[in-house]
Amino acid sequence: MTGGGFTFVHFEFLLLGALWTIGLSIIAFVGGGIAGGVVALARVSPAWPLRWLAIGWIQLVQGTPLLVVLFIAYFGLSIMGFELPPLVAASIALVVYVSAYLGEIWRGCIQAVPPTQWEAAECLALTRTQRMRLVILPQAVRIATPPTVGFMVQIVKNTSLVSIVGFVELVRAGQLINNSIFQPFLVYVLIAAIYFALCYPLSVWSRRLEQRLNFGTRASQA
Repeated sequence: MTGGGFTFVHFEFLLLGALWTIGLSIIAFVGGGIAGGVVALARVSPAWPLRWLAIGWIQLVQGTPLLVVLFIAYFGLSIMGFELPPLVAASIALVVYVSAYLGEIWRGCIQAVPPTQWEAAECLALTRTQRMRLVILPQAVRIATPPTVGFMVQIVKNTSLVSIVGFVELVRAGQLINNSIFQPFLVYVLIAAIYFALCYPLSVWSRRLEQRLNFGTRASQA
């Protein structure tokens, strides 16, 4: 991959980087989603220590740039004696980042369930766990689907920052190619096109889900 102009080999390398971008996005979404679910439930918990712990976590992570979280996960942990591969460090940083944002998004969706639903569940003499599992969470999942899909776009785009720790995803692959052939305009236009191909379908899906939700809400109120 040295010298000359842009070739199909370079394009294949970009596509390989795109695959790593997708893989890292999936890791961040799944891991961050699990942690975000815990954060959201803690955020609405009747136990005030859990609520304040969740609030502190959200404020700390949302108030810290993702780039700093990446530096801490890669360089900070190595200083403490934990030598992590770039993929592991990047995954940890993204999971931490996603957990705070999804936790807050899902907290809002849980609290968006109409109070009458909470009251009806209480009238059925259900325990709090049963109320959440059988009544509240199924409705909250429906509300949360559009913003969650929309946030997936942010996850995909934010994976570009992990190139700073040496992980070869789409942006890092483009940097390596550009260092070889010195055609930055072509290389970065292709990178932008690949990101668009990854993110645009998610954006369209999110808008359609939101429209469907709004339609369903209006129909139920009619």
